[in-house]
Amino acid sequence: MRALISIIAWCAFAIAFAQRPSPAPAQTRSVLVKGGTIHVGDGRTFDDGAVGFRNGTIDFVGYEYAVKAAYDTVIDAKGKQVYPGFILPDATLGLVEIDAVHASEDEAELGDMEPEVRALSAYNTDSQIIPTVRDNGVLLAQITPRGNTISGTSGIVQLDAWNNNDAPVRKDDGVHLNWPVAFETTGWWAEQGSTEKEDSEKRTKTLAQLNEFFQRAKAYSGTSSPEKTDLRLDAMRGLFNGDKALYVHANGAREIQEAVLFARDMGVKRMVLVGGHDAWRVADLLRDRKVDVVLQRLHTLPQREDEDVDLPYRLPALLKERGIRFCLSYTGDMERMGARNLGFLAGTASAYGLSPEDALRSITLDAATILGIDRRYGSLEAGKSATLFISQGDALDMATNQVDAAFIDGRRISLDNRQKALWKQYEEKYK
Repeated sequence: MRALISIIAWCAFAIAFAQRPSPAPAQTRSVLVKGGTIHVGDGRTFDDGAVGFRNGTIDFVGYEYAVKAAYDTVIDAKGKQVYPGFILPDATLGLVEIDAVHASEDEAELGDMEPEVRALSAYNTDSQIIPTVRDNGVLLAQITPRGNTISGTSGIVQLDAWNNNDAPVRKDDGVHLNWPVAFETTGWWAEQGSTEKEDSEKRTKTLAQLNEFFQRAKAYSGTSSPEKTDLRLDAMRGLFNGDKALYVHANGAREIQEAVLFARDMGVKRMVLVGGHDAWRVADLLRDRKVDVVLQRLHTLPQREDEDVDLPYRLPALLKERGIRFCLSYTGDMERMGARNLGFLAGTASAYGLSPEDALRSITLDAATILGIDRRYGSLEAGKSATLFISQGDALDMATNQVDAAFIDGRRISLDNRQKALWKQYEEKYK
């Protein structure tokens, strides 16, 4: 009996210790952040600037001396940096908690063509990973399903919510298609093997199935009141009227070209390329078709033995030179816990050809524009959401970044997390 009581007490303690910070209440008092360097997100900066907001909406951005209105709370950010909240696209935050525990995985469904699968229905706001990501300024994310040829529909959330009803800032923003690869590389990230041609018969069959499925979906979308509702085809409807984007996951030049021409021929209003390792090689096509790019994680190795080892770092600058709009993602191994490093990817892009403000734009305003939320998020402008954070140093530099305060829709959110709790616990023990 004593053993049972001890076990119950320990479980209760563990659960209490693992509790995430409660979401912040709605903003009731106006706030002015003054004296710091304001990074607007569109390339502009204000030294000795100020940002004011009320009821979750920004009502002043500019130099501190130009502030005329009174604010209930004034935060002195002298010597600090103020940024729009970073935006993480193509993420599985809240869909998997522990990779080694199968019961905590909910990022993929069975089947092959599953556009009706909504990632937001499985999104877990209680994930212990989310508070650690916010601590580095990542305040919004596109929650994206994985697997299958058509993996499902993504949605965009703010990262401080009670549940997946409170979290979305845009539901069902796009359908995700994994384009069949033409060539596949064996081995693993530390020791890549040879590049081999994919099974042409299998690939041809998959492409034929895609063509047939999209033709059916296009015909279905042209009927406002079908005799029988088809959930799969109904989920595709937005691709043909512009309500949703088609996010095509592809890296090779051949696959990218095929996907762009396929989307054009099928009458898809808007396509976004995800991955895009070879996007710079087919830039004219992407620019002509107005295809934006969600770039793969920059901190990776080249895909071919004969490519420069720093090519992934230079991809943002190459796309910028060719007039392609892009944003940065952190997709790949350890992507959820590593997503806190999104700002440092932008820092790498800045070190390899982009200006610091263009690098910042790739995880703020351009990310918001590509995801279709730029009217409300992505930059510090009057009339937009007060979703921002204050850092003691450069948020793109891991050596100086230290977030002091963060706001989502004007709500000052908690920056506590389980990692900080453990640090404080063991600091007391070993100091």
